[in-house]
Amino acid sequence: MSSTKFKRLYWNIRYQLLARHFYAITGPLRTLPDFIIIGAMKSGTTSLYNYICEHPCVLPAAYDEVGFFDDNFHLGLNWYRSLFPTKKQIDNIRKKEGIAITGEDTPFYFWNKDARDRIQKLLPKIKLILNLRNPVDRAFSEYNNVVREKEITLSFEEYIKLDLENIENNSLDVAQCGQDSAIISRGIYFKQLEMWRELFPKEQIFIFDSNELSQKPVEIMNKIFKFLNLPDYRVEKRFHIKKFMYDKMDNNTREKLIEFYKPINEKLFNLIGEKYNWNK
Repeated sequence: MSSTKFKRLYWNIRYQLLARHFYAITGPLRTLPDFIIIGAMKSGTTSLYNYICEHPCVLPAAYDEVGFFDDNFHLGLNWYRSLFPTKKQIDNIRKKEGIAITGEDTPFYFWNKDARDRIQKLLPKIKLILNLRNPVDRAFSEYNNVVREKEITLSFEEYIKLDLENIENNSLDVAQCGQDSAIISRGIYFKQLEMWRELFPKEQIFIFDSNELSQKPVEIMNKIFKFLNLPDYRVEKRFHIKKFMYDKMDNNTREKLIEFYKPINEKLFNLIGEKYNWNK
């Protein structure tokens, strides 16, 4: 079991059986989220969530990556509500600041059609945030995360070989992105975004290149705050919670993946009306 899955299982058990027992009782007194960061995995979603929650008008969920709309949906709506602030807490912030919101981040939602459908049914007006990273870097980061957990001893090239063959020989089904080894498929963003656009208007989805967050955090965060109808705020902290060091990718492999993703990225850029500098 990967550390990410173990973490989610651990928190599920802890909050379902222990700490959440009291909060679940108060579930009807609690609010539902105003925003959800839906992805992409290994693109800095945790740091982004912490940046957003630094704003004085934002109250955080009990923890990040709650996974209600995918793995934990069977726990029920009251359990989900138990993770968020009470309506009274929201009202207190609203009286003080003029507005108050809460939200969550679960990057595994991005490729999950069931999660999309459940979110649309329960929260049709929800604001969605999509933090996209150069898919070549995203894939290599995820691979190194798997290696760090000692789940595999394969080289990066060996690990991605089957996924590349599956993509090149078959038209991609978004459900394929949920497979453990589909680290190249998960970087085919346009397919996953198209799925969300089927149910949510583009005005409800804020999309940006994660590289911009490290280069100009104040500017990007104020764009996000504006999207969330929040006043400008200068974030002070720098969150790199999941940042690890690892060896550089082989240059030939990198060039191969850049060429592979070029036409795929163009479809994304055409879909969102913006181009990112990912061809390097």
